[in-house]
Amino acid sequence: MGSWLYYALAAALCAALATIFAKVGLRDIDSLTATGIRSIVMTSLILVFLMMLMWSGYWRPSGLRGSAWLYILLSGLAGAASWILYFKALKLGDASKVAFIDRSSVLFVLVLSIVLLGEKPAPLKIIGGLMVFAGLVLISLS
Repeated sequence: MGSWLYYALAAALCAALATIFAKVGLRDIDSLTATGIRSIVMTSLILVFLMMLMWSGYWRPSGLRGSAWLYILLSGLAGAASWILYFKALKLGDASKVAFIDRSSVLFVLVLSIVLLGEKPAPLKIIGGLMVFAGLVLISLS
């Protein structure tokens, strides 16, 4: 088991906590303002980490060239759109339903990684994807 799994599980736990905290916080504020506040907090924390990397000598932005900049910027735009839409859905719906549907992005990643990145789908991935889809249908019907 690679160290990536620990990071992925920690990310999932943090995403769950972020959803719960956001749902409570959205009681008295509109979703776009909440998204803006969240992005300011996240940007501040990331800047602190970048400064730590810079001071330690590990930060090397010179490695970002050409299309890497484009794809990182496109990722940022897609991420911002995702947050805006997620917070709007969270304001209007149940946290458990909104979060589950949001996490169904793994299905989109599965399909897009095959179509755009040329990844080969293993049979177990396809079966797992179908199970996630079935779970999505069941949760959205409840």
